[in-house]
Amino acid sequence: MRKLYKLILKSFLGSFVFTFFIVIFVLLMQFLWVYVDDLVGKGLSFKIIMELFFHASITFVPMALPLAILLASIMSFGDLGEHYELVAMKASGISIWKAMKPIFIFSVMLSGLAFIFSNSINPVAMLKFKTLLFDVRKQKLAFDIKEGVFYKDIDNYVIYVDKKGKDGSTIYGVKIYDHTEREGNSKIMVADSGMMSLSPNQRTIVFTLYNGHNYTEDNSNKQTFKFNRPFERMSFREEQIKFSLASFDLTRSNEEIYKSYQAMMNIHQLSTALDSLERKYVEKQENFSQSFQKRLSNYESGKLKTENGKPLTSNLSPLTSHLQWPLLEHLDPEARSAVLDVAVGISRNAKDNVSFNKQDLGAQDLNIKKHKKEWHKKFTLSFACLIFFFIGAPLGTIIRKGGLGLPVVISVLFFVIYYIISTVAERMAEFGDLNMFLGVWISSLLFFPVGLFLTFKATTDSSLLDADSWKKMFHNLFHRKKTAS
Repeated sequence: MRKLYKLILKSFLGSFVFTFFIVIFVLLMQFLWVYVDDLVGKGLSFKIIMELFFHASITFVPMALPLAILLASIMSFGDLGEHYELVAMKASGISIWKAMKPIFIFSVMLSGLAFIFSNSINPVAMLKFKTLLFDVRKQKLAFDIKEGVFYKDIDNYVIYVDKKGKDGSTIYGVKIYDHTEREGNSKIMVADSGMMSLSPNQRTIVFTLYNGHNYTEDNSNKQTFKFNRPFERMSFREEQIKFSLASFDLTRSNEEIYKSYQAMMNIHQLSTALDSLERKYVEKQENFSQSFQKRLSNYESGKLKTENGKPLTSNLSPLTSHLQWPLLEHLDPEARSAVLDVAVGISRNAKDNVSFNKQDLGAQDLNIKKHKKEWHKKFTLSFACLIFFFIGAPLGTIIRKGGLGLPVVISVLFFVIYYIISTVAERMAEFGDLNMFLGVWISSLLFFPVGLFLTFKATTDSSLLDADSWKKMFHNLFHRKKTAS
């Protein structure tokens, strides 16, 4: 049995490792396709790009791991069935369950590791990935001046180049606007031509300009500037101006800023945050209810005032006691107008207060639901690994095909259905249309009985998992239709 277990485990592990990295690669290419515009043309170093890809790859593990287990299970058992090794095992008295036992033990161990990964490693990787991605997306494009376009990415300067030479360094019709003193276009440099070059340390770009003028308006005296407008012009044959490229360096954000997001927390942190958020939510509801009741009691007691601050108690006493519209007829026109104005103001304030608190409480409730969703998802990855093993191994005995053909199609079909149900249910749970537990676990609850049913039929040698019996059934069905016609 040990040799048989080694054979089965070796076949499974090879397929698992191969498919796992293939799925990670596909997801990484999808990520690159989505964010290619934010990465290209910013002069990012190879180290930064590799760091971003590494952290992104780790965050894709929760999606790649179940799919790799499903695909590897189908491939390994399909390969055994294709080469009639399953038939030989059955003839030797070895059941399908015994053949599945080493992979089942491996899947259980992998589920435990998946929980540790989801709770400890993935939040840290998600924090680093999201922080670095945010920094990369806000990073300026690399220094690249276009012809006929005002270039504004260098702090406090605007550069205009009419034409560029074929070598990319020679420039013609140069205008440089100096805004370092925050006084508008008071300093302008104009040149017929010039050369652009980088300093040896790649930290400064040097403009060597030829045959130009410096124009400066002296507006140091604000009182006489409006009338005298002193102006200075200086000509030059050659002049150098240097621009620092420090603003093009990638600025790394402090990761502490993003640690409060639910995706960056482990189970203990999520539980603590949930307790705090729910307590604040209840306090907010109670404060709003008390303040609203207090306002109503003030209105009912007649403690109302006009816009001038004069009390309306004497005029409103019969109104508040009976609250009947015809009573307004007994008031004089001035008091009636004041009552109506106050009533409209009260209604508007009450409406605005209710709308604001409803929106605020809705945002807090959504935040609580997102924390609950992340708390439950810490466990779904482990459970999904077991579910897809129970689905993949029996399916491998049905299709009896190894390789990357039919197993890939079936695996992707099952996983897409699982993923769509999961995503839709989670979104419904976030908006209150579904219980949060059911929203996160519904895909697992639907697929788990399917996996148990397929495993039970496979271990009991049911004809349900016999591909030949299915072929005969369809053949007889179509043959009867032809005979009847």
